Amino acid sequence: MKVYVNQQACEVPDGLTVKALLDQQQIPAEGTAVAVDNKLVPKGEWENRVLIAEDKITVIRATFGG
Repeated sequence: MKVYVNQQACEVPDGLTVKALLDQQQIPAEGTAVAVDNKLVPKGEWENRVLIAEDKITVIRATFGG
């Protein structure tokens, strides 16, 4: 199925969770926030939040430095 990660189309298997998507994209959980269709998904729900076709996922990574 097709979802959008940071506005880029991405083909993923049906039933993929937010956590599995981050693992697939090699995005570490620490310092990461995820929103699906402009709604924040709490980190505690990542393993249970199943993505559906056409979901728009925004992944934000904290950066350090000055």
